[in-house]
Order: sequence, then structure tokens, then C-alpha cells
Amino acid sequence: MFKLKKWLAGASVMASMVLQGASASEVTLRLHQFLPQNSSVPAMAITPWIEKIEKESNGRIKVQHYPLMQAGGVPGQLFDQARDGVVDIVWTALGYTPGRFPRSEVFELPFMANKDAEKSSVAFHEFVTTYAQEEFKDVKLLAVHVNGPGVLHTKTPVKTLEDLKGMRVRGASRIVNIILEQMGAVPVGMPAPAVGEALSKGVISAASLQWEVVPALRIQQMVKHHTITHGDRGLYTGTFAFVMNRNTYEKLPADLKKVIDNNSGPKVAALFGRAMNEGDQRGLEAIKKEGNSIITLDSTETARWQRATSRVRAMWYQDVGKRGINGEKLAADADALIAKHNK
Repeated sequence: MFKLKKWLAGASVMASMVLQGASASEVTLRLHQFLPQNSSVPAMAITPWIEKIEKESNGRIKVQHYPLMQAGGVPGQLFDQARDGVVDIVWTALGYTPGRFPRSEVFELPFMANKDAEKSSVAFHEFVTTYAQEEFKDVKLLAVHVNGPGVLHTKTPVKTLEDLKGMRVRGASRIVNIILEQMGAVPVGMPAPAVGEALSKGVISAASLQWEVVPALRIQQMVKHHTITHGDRGLYTGTFAFVMNRNTYEKLPADLKKVIDNNSGPKVAALFGRAMNEGDQRGLEAIKKEGNSIITLDSTETARWQRATSRVRAMWYQDVGKRGINGEKLAADADALIAKHNK
């Protein structure tokens, strides 16, 4: 009898251990994105985010991070990779899939977003969750954000609109390509990782990029001049999304869903925006260290650029109007949110 009781007690302990093991099951999430690990967002936003959810899940969530498209495909496929479950989480630029996020595009319009990427990112996240949620219905939205003001990095100085005439310039998105065209340049669309090779081979002689990505792509060694506009609002900005496969999220235990939920939303948008701000400062330092010229247009020349690109909004209103979208109202709503979060 004693041996039987001892065996039953041992079996009970074993069963308890199995149950505990089941409740403490681990989940591995594959995160895919297009930039080097040492660039601003991967280093200062994605990596801290990974560390935070791994810690808050007591190690039950593990994240495998694949930078530089190491899990396969090209940047324009990232959103679909998350939607289709090829990977579990992606960070991507919305501009890599032109026309797919028409409402979200409003933040890319010329002289729309404030130069403070953190504040404008929170504004953008509120905009998307209020006015453009349907564009992300096929995924679990973790956060959206913007980067800092668009900068022109050129082999020859650009001090006036006339200096841009006929210049082949890398465009960051559909809207940026239209902006460049309105200013007299010849836009050449391509993802950021392709810019260095395109500059070195002479495919382009300039690139529209934010300061923050300059060091990772070594742009400061390929061009010697950098032009930015005057005032609080940048020539343009880029829009980005951090999203998760919906089925992966739904299959998580309730407590792990809560970990993901607690690490989604405006605070994460702000985290990514701060990374962009800090990256901009690092990019500027790298450019100054190289001895390159930084050209800030005065208010008069900036006003000329504003007039030259003013037609972009009208063109965008007409374009999205064909899809049943009131672009003028969306732009007004975006303006109001940017003002709200930049007080």
C-alpha cells in the first residue's frame, strides 16, 4: 500500500509538471524587414521591442529577427508575407506597394508631416486607426509611423528648383515620385537598399532619403551635397507599418495576446518615431564628419518649392476620388491630427 501511495504521489507530481509545461509553452515568431540590423529602426526600435515582449512573456515568446530580407523575397512583398503567414511579423514601408494604402498616403503629401518624427508618428497612428483601419484588416496592426523630413542627397549642389531640372533622383514612393516630377526632376523608384549601387553605377545622381538611413547605406561617401527645406514641415515623409499575421496572433494563449496588445499602439508608434529622430541626428553627424555640404533652403526658395508641389495635392484628391475617397477631407483630418500632436 505504501508503495502504491508513493507511486500515485509521484504520478501526481509528474502530471503537474506536464500541465505546467503545457501552460508555459513557447512561441517562436519570425520577424522580417528590409534594412541592416545596425540601421536606426532595427537597432533602436525593433530590437528593444523584441527584448520587451520576450521579457514580459517570461521567455515564452521568442523572436527570430531576419534583417535585410534574409527570409527571402523583395521589400515590396513584405506586407503580403505577413498577411499570408510566410513570416509572422514584418516592418515595411507602405510606399513599396504603390496605390495599396490610398488613405494612409495622405501623410506623404508635400509639406504635410511635421519634421518631428515621434510626434508625427503618433498623429499618423491615430489617423490610421480612425480613418484607414480597413487598409490593415487582413493583418494584426501593431503600429504605423513616419520617418523624419525628406532630404535630397545629390552629387551636385541643389540650391534652387532650377538645379533639379532633368536630374535623375531616387523616389521613395509613388507620391514622392510625383513631387520630384513636379519640381522638374526625373524620378526613379527603388527601395532604399538599392540606392547605394544605383548611385555608384550612375543610374541616379541623387536620392530622396531621410538623414537616418545615410550611415547604413554609406550615402555620405557617394554624394557630397544634402538639401533640406526651411520650416517645421518637411518636403515629404515616408509611411511605415509594423504588422503581424492575424492567424498567428489569434492562436496565441490569452496571456500572450495581452503581451502583444500591450506592445502595440501609439506608444510603439512613438518608439519608432523616436528611433527615426535619433537616427536623423546620427546621419547628420556622419555627414558633417565627412565634410559634406548641408544646404538649408531659405524661406523664399522653400516657398517656391511649395508652389511647385502644390498641384500634387490636387492630383492626389482627384486620384483617390476615383476610388470613392474624399481626399480633401482626409488631408484636413491629417492636418488637424498633426497640429494636435505637435502642440
